Amino acid sequence: MGKLALAAKITHVPSMYLSELDGPQKGFRQPAIDGHIEIGRRCRELGVDTIVVFDTHWLVNANYHINCGEHFKGNYTSGELPHFISNMKFEYDGNPELGKILAAECNAQGVETLAHDKTTLDPEYGTLVPMRYMNEDRHFKVISVSAMCTVHYLNDSARLGWAMRKAIEEHYDGTVAIFASGSLSHRFAQNGQAPKFATKTWSPFLERLDHEVVRMWENGEWEDFCEMLPEYAVKGHGEGFMHDTAMLLGALGWSEYDQKAEILTPYFGSSGTGQINAVFPVSKVSGDKVPAPQASVTESFIPGSSRI
Repeated sequence: MGKLALAAKITHVPSMYLSELDGPQKGFRQPAIDGHIEIGRRCRELGVDTIVVFDTHWLVNANYHINCGEHFKGNYTSGELPHFISNMKFEYDGNPELGKILAAECNAQGVETLAHDKTTLDPEYGTLVPMRYMNEDRHFKVISVSAMCTVHYLNDSARLGWAMRKAIEEHYDGTVAIFASGSLSHRFAQNGQAPKFATKTWSPFLERLDHEVVRMWENGEWEDFCEMLPEYAVKGHGEGFMHDTAMLLGALGWSEYDQKAEILTPYFGSSGTGQINAVFPVSKVSGDKVPAPQASVTESFIPGSSRI
């Protein structure tokens, strides 16, 4: 019935908003903004009606959650970086119908998920910043999915991504794009040193690690990347423990995925973190290699690579 038309790993650095404002940093994030604009253009070209964002700034301590309210409007200031994002106005339309369809299939596949269609909860800036540049005219409906998952198995996040793809393809009459909104390495510069790292990654180790991952993506080395993802998320300080990336790869078929990533905004450092805009072409896959749900079949905590 429906179609997953576009998938991407995207940046949401708050310095993008800062670069709009008059001052010494005006325009310095234009390449990242241009990447978002291009992704939005492609979504329009493909007939996308709804964008689903895996948001690593939505922290949750139990379950997976979908914010699918009918309408979002407000004036956002970041509690984390109020000197970067202050009084940023936003207004977007949600998609309660799709949100409930996504949650139903996630639950059916063993990943406990709640859809919130009647809520006063606003999206976090992992959703709001990209939508500012892709969706200024409210062309797309928007759904936000919690991806700062503090006590969750990566296997469940991968299975959630696959379940959402199946929900879109089998139960939704429309065209959807999904975005993993989060960085690569996410080790912020130490307090007091942030200005020196405005355009840098925190350490040579993390930068080299990130570049190797990007190389793997461009070469389509998905079996190796999926195997190393849990360890990369820990040792590479992955944002949101890289649950957004697990969700994205789950939707694409995990290690079965057979395409090469297209880099729209080349890798860049930001306040110590490693950032990118990359498109992942959607291909037909069976889903046979996507990890099975884990929490629903695990009676007690199992340490190791399956959990961050």
